[in-house]
Amino acid sequence: MTLFRTEHDLLGAREVPDEVYYGVHTLRAKENFQLSGITIESYPDLIFSLAAVKQASTEANT
Repeated sequence: MTLFRTEHDLLGAREVPDEVYYGVHTLRAKENFQLSGITIESYPDLIFSLAAVKQASTEANT
């Protein structure tokens, strides 16, 4: 049984599954745009690189 939470935006209220981390805006985007089905988990080097950039930014700005 999937539990839902109700979120609101300018287009009205929508039920978003509780197990997802995104909100109503992402839910609407997923419904309106065709996605490839490929997740960011398929690109571990990209994830590592993004984390490295964030770390460098943090170190440069402290």
